[in-house]
Amino acid sequence: MLKKELAIQEIDEDFKTYSNLILKQLDLLERVLESGSDTVVDEVLKKLGKREDKVDRFEVKISEKIINVIVLYHPMASELRKLMACYRIIISLERIGDLILNVVKFVRKMERTELFAQMSDIIYNMLVSSSTMVQKALLSYINGDIDFAIWTIRNDDIVDEMNKKLMKKGIHKSKLSEEEREALMNLINLKSIISTIERIADHAGHIAEASVFSVEGTDIRHRSIDDDNSFAGS
Repeated sequence: MLKKELAIQEIDEDFKTYSNLILKQLDLLERVLESGSDTVVDEVLKKLGKREDKVDRFEVKISEKIINVIVLYHPMASELRKLMACYRIIISLERIGDLILNVVKFVRKMERTELFAQMSDIIYNMLVSSSTMVQKALLSYINGDIDFAIWTIRNDDIVDEMNKKLMKKGIHKSKLSEEEREALMNLINLKSIISTIERIADHAGHIAEASVFSVEGTDIRHRSIDDDNSFAGS
């Protein structure tokens, strides 16, 4: 087997390991939400955090391998497309890993325990649907199954609509007064606006990180620029 084929095979194996790591994180989050308790055991949070560090390191490792294969072996068009698709997917998986940890942290911050208890089944169902989408999207890439990809894309809109309907249903099922329900809906809408703007800023940060890598060849992801002595201008 040629060196290029061995290098690509190694990336494929790393990708599967990386994907399984994210799926394990999602499974752990499902168990947390299924319990319906806003008290997240420190051990669970510690396990998620430890795995998240591994997720971050793995993403950088696979990214570097992909770049090396492109530079050293000049892959054919079909190989290059798959490598670039892999590169895009591992970035999305890393972001999913961040979001999983954020959800657990938000759960710990819940002050109205009775409200979370009333909404936990709805939140859990949303997560299960989203986790299934992640699994099928990964299977689509690994097995070259376009049907799974189409299913995932179509279900994105369904989950978005489910989000709106289930949130409204959960609020109306709660024992809140009409005034409290209206205030909660307004807060949810406000949170959506803020989250969307935050994601725009996140993407700007990713673009800036890519720019630094392009100019200096330095991968600054998951590192503090202020603490990096090799960063330009320091």
